[in-house]
Amino acid sequence: MPAQDPPEAPESPDVPEAANAPDAPADPPRGPRPPGAAPWVRTRLRAAPGGAVALALLVLVTAFLAAAFPRGVDTYEDREARRLIEGATAAERNVALTAQPDPEARFEDRAESMGGRVVERFVEPVLGEFREPLRAERGQVSYGVRTKPVLVTDDPWLPKTDGQRPEVQLDARAGVGERARVVEGRLPEPTAYEAEGGGDVALEAAVTAATADKLRLRVGSRVHIPRSEGTVTVEVTGILEPKAPDSDYWSVDPLLRTPELRQRPESLDPQRYWTAAFLLHPDSGPALFAGTQSFGPSFEDAGTSPYWNVPVAGGALRGRNVASVLDALSTLQEGPGFERLAQRSGGTLDVSTGATGLLAGYTGARDAIAPIVAVAAFGVGAVAAVVLGMSGGLAASRRRAELALLRSRGGSLRGIATRLLAENAAAVLPAAAAGYGLAVLLLPGARHAPALLAAGATAALALCALPLLAVAAVRRPRPPVRTDLVRARPSRQRLVAEVTAVVLAVAAIVVLRRRGDADGGADALVSAAPVLVGAVAATVFVRLYPLPLRLAARPAAWARGALGFLSLARAGRAPAASALPLLALLVALTTASFGGSVLTGVADARATASLHSVGGDARLTSAAPLPGGLAAQAEKVGGVRHVAAVSTESGLQVIGLSGDLTLLTVDAAAYARLSADLGLGPFDAGRLRDGNGGRALPALVSPGVADLIGDGTLGLQSSRGRITAEVAAVRTMTPALTGGQFAVVDAESVARQLPGTESVTEARLDTLLLSAAGGGLDGAALRELVRDSAPAAGLLLRDDVTDDLAASELQRGAERLYAAAAVAATGYALLAVLLSLLRAAPERVALLARLRTMGFSRRHGRRLLVLEALPQLVAAGLVGALAGLVTVRLLGPGIDLSALALGEESPDLLGPGGAELRADPLALALPSLAVPALALAAVLVQAWWGGRRRAVQELRAGERE
Repeated sequence: MPAQDPPEAPESPDVPEAANAPDAPADPPRGPRPPGAAPWVRTRLRAAPGGAVALALLVLVTAFLAAAFPRGVDTYEDREARRLIEGATAAERNVALTAQPDPEARFEDRAESMGGRVVERFVEPVLGEFREPLRAERGQVSYGVRTKPVLVTDDPWLPKTDGQRPEVQLDARAGVGERARVVEGRLPEPTAYEAEGGGDVALEAAVTAATADKLRLRVGSRVHIPRSEGTVTVEVTGILEPKAPDSDYWSVDPLLRTPELRQRPESLDPQRYWTAAFLLHPDSGPALFAGTQSFGPSFEDAGTSPYWNVPVAGGALRGRNVASVLDALSTLQEGPGFERLAQRSGGTLDVSTGATGLLAGYTGARDAIAPIVAVAAFGVGAVAAVVLGMSGGLAASRRRAELALLRSRGGSLRGIATRLLAENAAAVLPAAAAGYGLAVLLLPGARHAPALLAAGATAALALCALPLLAVAAVRRPRPPVRTDLVRARPSRQRLVAEVTAVVLAVAAIVVLRRRGDADGGADALVSAAPVLVGAVAATVFVRLYPLPLRLAARPAAWARGALGFLSLARAGRAPAASALPLLALLVALTTASFGGSVLTGVADARATASLHSVGGDARLTSAAPLPGGLAAQAEKVGGVRHVAAVSTESGLQVIGLSGDLTLLTVDAAAYARLSADLGLGPFDAGRLRDGNGGRALPALVSPGVADLIGDGTLGLQSSRGRITAEVAAVRTMTPALTGGQFAVVDAESVARQLPGTESVTEARLDTLLLSAAGGGLDGAALRELVRDSAPAAGLLLRDDVTDDLAASELQRGAERLYAAAAVAATGYALLAVLLSLLRAAPERVALLARLRTMGFSRRHGRRLLVLEALPQLVAAGLVGALAGLVTVRLLGPGIDLSALALGEESPDLLGPGGAELRADPLALALPSLAVPALALAAVLVQAWWGGRRRAVQELRAGERE
């Protein structure tokens, strides 16, 4: 067929007609553009708008993902930081300051320091120490003078519990009149104080309606607090109703609004008593101080002192500022800020807050999650970079003839690169800006700098890929050569790159296995380890996979028909350009498999932790014995498979045993069925039955108890009598108690050893453990049963515990990000395969046309293309699954998923196994099957579309080029 000259490229000032030297050192002098000449960029975009639109869409999506990643991390970190502060109790987020006057000062000076105006003047200096980013909720600041709740009343008409008299706290708090509504009576008036000495002291106070109801108070009631030299009399002048009872003003010390029923910790028998607060006038501080100064044993610990409560504001808190907030709190507690306030107070100052512990726990969880999230970022970033590079390579290959013509007509490398850069900029820059803007719109409130940097890097890569690859292709024109992967000797640069990738992958694996990811923060080398493993797998795969195909092609050459031989021969002679999509495919499969294993490991860890926390799928406990027949009723609830009744006695002292022992009396058969169903310390029920009526009861014990008993027996003094037990089986945990020291005995055996206790389990039942069938428990029906039959009992469902373990925004955000990263990596891998198919499409279509002239039907042509791509895709899927498995096995021991799975809960809930990363078959198989299947579908579409074109058109393609 006669050859024709290729069409001329659009003229431009940088490509003069007369210049034909291939190595022109520079562009010729620019002249004025001829009248009517169209600009280069506009001409190119009008001539080929499809490529520009496709590139813009790719850059838009990639820039959006690149910008959304850091903004998404900022968003969930900010939400969790605010949730911790705003969701905490008022006492936890409060900065409490308490001052004690100088004991060496005169009594009058100490009393005057309790005055309302004196205490109020200290508020602004305290607020002044709350410096950015630490902020205070100024509207919820409370201050005043108060005693400790240790003042014992001496009025017989006050309610007593367990024979104990009520105790009161006297509080001269400022702002009560503005924050409460007077229901009855009036607000208290200030009381002048008397000089140090004996005598009676009369104070006026108001109480809340809840306090008045519980303590039987009304307007005019007088409460007397005796002391060694007189009595403190508190007259109730008014009953109040807080306007906002849930605000920090009232909640920081709940005793002010609601009395509490407390128990004395030093008493063995429960001795409960009422504790309430009386609200005095803010100016009654000096009188309160004078009336409670060491006048008797009741006032020895009264601790009358001024106080200031300043809640930490969480609305403006950001995750990136938590470290600065911790520094500011530390300064306020024991640093320069504390020194300034202590000097101003003139006495002893104490500053305490629970916000430090909350934010420190947040920092630890964030640092533990960061390296796991970074793995997803590196994986998606690597695949996206390969795809952007492939898009530039596809454009460069499609325009190679055009660029070679420009070069032959005198175009300089700089001029060609500049024009290609301008073409790309017209599509890339608006798309990158739109992607960044979309990320800002969907994820507001996060930092701009990291997102701008990520979107800018995406734009830079998309801008430079085509110019650099095009210049490299036309720098030194070479004749066409065979690009066989096996026979072509790799360049030194490629060999160095491959060896470097292998060394980095090995180093990352060694580092991670030695020290794990618990050092805090994200280590780039460690986070890139899965990517490097995928890159090494791709390198080895590209080198080796043609060999078995070529060996298989030899016997296929002797078979009937040319289809099998041609497909194997072409698959074994894949061009070198196929290495890049294989790299993207294997890195994406490794990242997706690793991410799926992470998500599965997190779900499994939560399931294990919730099981250990509950001891079953549901747990019903009560301080008092549960009603008889409740276990039988629970068995009828939908979804319940097994029910085990347990009688618990905790706190038993055993000499030589570290920690208290818990005695669990159970129905051995029911408890064994439950244990086996849950997989928590299963045992043979027959081993707990005392068939021969021996003196020692066979017991299921913890390892600590077994070590103590050995081959002997252990005597336990229970509430039903003395029990002698021996070791029948040893388990590290049991459903009723998954930690600590325990001994499980059979109720019937106990009844035989202790006559008169035949109904021990039913009579002293305090715990019900339930396991669910495959469909799960009917939680609503179980709650209704508890509400109707045992309203005082507590119900704990395993599903609720699992939900609570995932309540942290850090956890939910990281999981959503990881799932999105796995999907994005899979999508980019598929796109890489499609770009590879597009690059080879002209050659494939021409091949089909030539084969049709030799007698190949369209159906045979489509089969050829499918069979040619099938070995590579199937092998890539298998290698991807294998690379994911190897990555999980190699890196799993160094990655701890406890923080991601449990949040702030203790890792002890997981038991000795912890939350290590484990390979999940579904996570490994699903990406490795889905991506090759989708790619194969694309090959089928390409084969079908190519088969529709006429052979004459394809065979004359060379005449048109």
